[in-house]
Amino acid sequence: MELPDKDRHQYSGMYPCRVPVWWARYGEPERHPTLPGVTGRKVILRIEKRFGRLERLLARMFRAPREVRRPLDAMNSMLWELSNGQRTFEEICEHMNDTFQEDIAPVVDRTAAGIDALKRRNLMTILTTEFTHKWMIHPGECPPHQNLPPLDKSLNIDPLPVEGDGMPTDEVQEVQQADQ
Repeated sequence: MELPDKDRHQYSGMYPCRVPVWWARYGEPERHPTLPGVTGRKVILRIEKRFGRLERLLARMFRAPREVRRPLDAMNSMLWELSNGQRTFEEICEHMNDTFQEDIAPVVDRTAAGIDALKRRNLMTILTTEFTHKWMIHPGECPPHQNLPPLDKSLNIDPLPVEGDGMPTDEVQEVQQADQ
């Protein structure tokens, strides 16, 4: 079925892409398209908290957690997995519509709203060209600007990448190393 307005949206022809953040999958697979890097499992994000001097003192005193764990619901988890910088906005809308049907109607508006919410939290960006692996977007990778402790194994969170998770190919890795 043809999706109305997908070609006229401001994100038309653009590539939604995750930014460097620690993320992983958990739970059982739910409905999902059979695409590389898409499992249908829920996604959790871990973000290090940044404290000022007084906040750090209070955090130590009250034993506040040093990170924020942000679990995504099924639709946003699917959006996260699909947004690897290799799929256009239109392709993502089609996959979301095929998977969630009436639950996500109107799909173009709801998908754009999900992307906008992740953009506001600095968790996603919109690229004009395909992602060239300038940064790491696969699961279980702690970004260089964060310092997260190892995850407790009892939480049953799977940080291992699957095929299609945005791992750079050998050719891309060689080019990146040559640029450095």
